[in-house]
Amino acid sequence: MMRKRFLPSLLVAAAMATASLCGATDIPHIQNSITMTTADNNITQKHADDVIVDIHTTMGDIRVRLYGDTPQHQANFVKLVNEGFYDGVLFHRVINDFMVQTGDPDSKEAPKGAMLGSGDPDYQLDAEFVYPRYFHKRGALAAARQGDQVNPEKKSSGSQFYIVTGKTYNDAQLDQMDRQRAMMQQKAIFDRLVGEQRDTIMALRRARDQAGLQALQDKLIEQTEAEAATLAPDTLTAQQREAYRTVGGTPHLDGAYTVFGEVVSGMEVVDRIQKAETDANDRPVDDIRITSMQIVDPQR
Repeated sequence: MMRKRFLPSLLVAAAMATASLCGATDIPHIQNSITMTTADNNITQKHADDVIVDIHTTMGDIRVRLYGDTPQHQANFVKLVNEGFYDGVLFHRVINDFMVQTGDPDSKEAPKGAMLGSGDPDYQLDAEFVYPRYFHKRGALAAARQGDQVNPEKKSSGSQFYIVTGKTYNDAQLDQMDRQRAMMQQKAIFDRLVGEQRDTIMALRRARDQAGLQALQDKLIEQTEAEAATLAPDTLTAQQREAYRTVGGTPHLDGAYTVFGEVVSGMEVVDRIQKAETDANDRPVDDIRITSMQIVDPQR
């Protein structure tokens, strides 16, 4: 049953892989190319090595917690705050019921209507996935990044980040997402196996050996199913499902972007930002700017 249900996706993946041998993504990323909730029980408990930062914007103040168990992202964010790196940057990408994105240094002096989203401090950070403990609930703070085709390791931008607003989902929608995640788990295995067979695939294509290609595809499907059977299902946890049912978020981003903090107050400001009128590139028509940031706890 798994083979019949999953085979069409594998056939599409095989056709794409033999043609280009690269993946694709339709989720938010940096050009070069991405609440706090009012319910206290949705806020992660503060740990001793967490850091609190105040983000002052032209629409109000947002307080965020940077998780201590994403130390590379935390340390980098603190460094940039202390350097004043974020002072003056715009919220350059705003999508209602999804997220608000900022951190592009090129946005500070950008004229109205200019395309933004490619700027960074000329370095990336290794992904720090603490998943499923940290996920894309409303208010999550996460690192933007380039897409999978050019960034298969899912490295984070050195400066760009986004705050999740998202929306709520019912049980039927979450069940469907679980099924999709299971299929994507298998597709990721299959795509990796295809990549390992690149030279063989290209040789078979050059020889126009359709029978050989079909036999190889069947073999890779069998290997995919065997490997997938050894893995735990990639499904949403009870905590994720509860959060997505009650306060909302963006579950399709889970496990793909580093979540390294969350909003602890000022989510109403984020909501005002996400409602801003935007142009065709999701940039607010009237600039919304970070004026400054401040490390609140611990003092550094």
